[in-house]
Amino acid sequence: MSGPATIRDSSAAVPSGRRRVDLFAILVRFQSVIGLVLVAIGGIIFSPRRHGLILFLAPDNMANIVRAVSETGIIAVGMTFVIITAGIDLSVGALLSLSSVLTATIMTTAGWGLIPTVLFVVACGAAFGAVQGAISTRFRLEPFIVTLAGLQVARGLALVISNNQYINISYGDGPGLAPPVFAILGDRLFNNIVPVATLVFVVVAAIATFVLNFTRFGRYVFAVGGNERAARLSGVPVTAVKISVYAITGLVSAIAGIVHAGQFNFGSANDGTGYELTAIAAVVIGGTSLFGGAGSMVGTVAGAVMLGALANVLQLNNINAALQLLATGAIIVLAAVLQSLVRRREGLGR
Repeated sequence: MSGPATIRDSSAAVPSGRRRVDLFAILVRFQSVIGLVLVAIGGIIFSPRRHGLILFLAPDNMANIVRAVSETGIIAVGMTFVIITAGIDLSVGALLSLSSVLTATIMTTAGWGLIPTVLFVVACGAAFGAVQGAISTRFRLEPFIVTLAGLQVARGLALVISNNQYINISYGDGPGLAPPVFAILGDRLFNNIVPVATLVFVVVAAIATFVLNFTRFGRYVFAVGGNERAARLSGVPVTAVKISVYAITGLVSAIAGIVHAGQFNFGSANDGTGYELTAIAAVVIGGTSLFGGAGSMVGTVAGAVMLGALANVLQLNNINAALQLLATGAIIVLAAVLQSLVRRREGLGR
């Protein structure tokens, strides 16, 4: 009698344990959304007041938050593809800088129009990323090393092209002037509330979400990150997928560079420093696994907005910028630890 009872008790305990694992995994998966809600609540509670108005919730402040995260958010969208394949790209901030310099130089010096300039800069960004992916894949080098070298190359090219000077963008129809339509990237629409840069971010994120979740290429990305050997045996073009995700990251970094030049009306070889870390943080906080094979574009967007909101709350309360960096670093480590715990618990569950 006692034997069967013991067997029933042990078997009943397994589903309970699995339920606990699933709950923990779900919490980790939606950590960016949960974190965004908590930051918003904290922002409301600790926000300074002016004439009874909560400054954190002021329309201008909300617009500033989404505008500030637009460039790193665009980069984070591309970084999501790379990290899902268990890769990394450290060159994105420098590539943003190079793209802003190219944009300003081509329009003001070469006299190119808006569309040729955008197409050329975006093509250069995609090619730069594809070369990094090809080198990493062909020679089986760690992406960390290849893209670290790419960071130096992109920054060096930006310095050479700009002669380490700001390239100012003035608008008009004469020589040395950029097309006036380019200035729209620094504007706000809908009663001066929504920055145009944010709309670019939303469009890029929407396209990336569709590609990742509803196309064969998206399934290939998850397959390569989940088990590269199994994906190769299943007929997935692993090499092409890896090169493609780095090309995508280069492409969106170029878009971010164009947006950067349009927002600030100049190109600089020194901009974009640290953007790669912010983008990686947004992706990891968004639930994309550093081990590859799992990720969410919606989570990345939420992670980017959460980091922007957190920085804004700290700024409103006059918190030292160094503490903002510490907070971002701590959040990245916490997110990585939670991912590791989920993997361990899933392994024990099996």
